[in-house]
Amino acid sequence: MNVTLKQVRAFVAVVQSRSFAEAAIALHLSQPALSSAIQVLEATIGGQLLVRTTRTFALTPEGEGFYPVALRLLADWDGALNDLHKRFVLREGKISIAAMPSFASNQLPIAMRNFKNNYPEVQITLNDVIAEEVVAMVRSGRVELGISFEPSDGKRQGNEDLIFTPLFEDCFVAVLPPEHVLLKQQTLKAEQLLESDFISLQAPSVVRKVIFRELASYGLVVSPTYETHQLATIGRMVANGLGVSVVPSLCQEQMRELGAHCRPLLKPIIRQQVGLITHRSYPLSAACQAMANTLQETFAAGFAK
Repeated sequence: MNVTLKQVRAFVAVVQSRSFAEAAIALHLSQPALSSAIQVLEATIGGQLLVRTTRTFALTPEGEGFYPVALRLLADWDGALNDLHKRFVLREGKISIAAMPSFASNQLPIAMRNFKNNYPEVQITLNDVIAEEVVAMVRSGRVELGISFEPSDGKRQGNEDLIFTPLFEDCFVAVLPPEHVLLKQQTLKAEQLLESDFISLQAPSVVRKVIFRELASYGLVVSPTYETHQLATIGRMVANGLGVSVVPSLCQEQMRELGAHCRPLLKPIIRQQVGLITHRSYPLSAACQAMANTLQETFAAGFAK
């Protein structure tokens, strides 16, 4: 049964105006076109909704029963279109994103503030999870957008379903406790750090993999004295003199707030791209695309220090 919204609107307009002429004007139709729409509707459903006379009309019992249903159908349809329009113009909506903790707790709030200034009605759910979970959440469709280091396999086999869009490059830094002898130097070499107890993230951390891989390329083997799951815990442990570490420069401010000190690490220079991770098969919603654009604009010149 093929009933169109145009036919339902024609029926409702006639009932509300109680005049074919006025209904035709309201719908911007000719009277013959309006009458035809009603006739086709009645033919499709198999019976009369209106009983016409030369001057007026009356609703049949079936028409009386259908009228409130027709009103609800039109209200639901118009409401759905209005809600959809609001989402496209970003007057409402909800997005869910995932970000690795080093970015979520230090740099992401800057972009979220910029986004909220432009789109105050859009709700944001932030999942603050380790880099590996960011990738997993995007891959499974639990979030539309992830922000993390480039997946360890890069563009190699295993990540064909993901798109990585770089935002900026992060250079890792050495983290030292207060009054450590190496604080006298402005830049450090990795072999100097490894003379002290080393604190590392636990496997399978992407940050750990990057650090260990780059140090290994210089012939340096890391044997951590302490391992933990959180960069914040590393900062607190270093600040209390338990050892030294290497962390993304994203969290330098966090390290300082925890009482640790940072120095550039020049040999080797450890770099890693931070960027947006999206699923190749799932187009972003209008709101999430706006967030992606905001992130790219916010960090176009590198991350804010």
